[in-house]
Amino acid sequence: MYHSVSSCTDDPYRITVAPYRLDRQLRWLCDRGLTGVSVGELLRARAAGRGAGLVGLTFDDGYADFVDTALPLLRRHGCTATVFVLPGRLGGDNAWDEQGPRKPLLSADGIRTAAAEGMEVGSHGLLHTDLTTADDATLERETRHSRTLLADITGTAPEGFCYPYGTIDTRAVDAVRAAGYGYACAIDPGALTGVHALPRVHIDASDTSLRLSVKRVLHPLRRKPLPGGAR
Repeated sequence: MYHSVSSCTDDPYRITVAPYRLDRQLRWLCDRGLTGVSVGELLRARAAGRGAGLVGLTFDDGYADFVDTALPLLRRHGCTATVFVLPGRLGGDNAWDEQGPRKPLLSADGIRTAAAEGMEVGSHGLLHTDLTTADDATLERETRHSRTLLADITGTAPEGFCYPYGTIDTRAVDAVRAAGYGYACAIDPGALTGVHALPRVHIDASDTSLRLSVKRVLHPLRRKPLPGGAR
């Protein structure tokens, strides 16, 4: 689980990875015979029994630096990824982060560029709203309407959804499923773990090769595994 890729050092929420660090992290994967792919590709490969050696890479919030900075590094290492975007904030910024710093978000053209370069585009909701506190109308807009808007932008309805802030409950999961998404990403969904509440590992600027190795070992121990047969 990545967010922003830039050289900005003002990072109160630990969401920024410098380009050189991402380059080293992707190289770390390649050196171990692992390939970063979109979550959609990972799930399809698992369903076909050929998921070994694949690692799902996600970039939350849809920062403009995904296209400018992350995408060239992904291509360099033969990787793809899923970028979860906010169609209600096209060309805006991360206003939900009270402490800042302000980072520009992808425009509709930027989203189309990411898709044209082989990256998977998923929804992060409409405005980055905590779904566990949303009323019914807001929940509908954040899930179903955001999917419709992204279909208008890319020509294809997104398969994946990512819960803002990683917060989920049964109502949010049910709404995402009902909106037509094939999968959804959380962080540590606990008992709700499943194809519509996939666990992920947070990656930030402090993740050296040693820390990545430790996280690789600890992730399956810390997170509840997917139910048997789940794809």
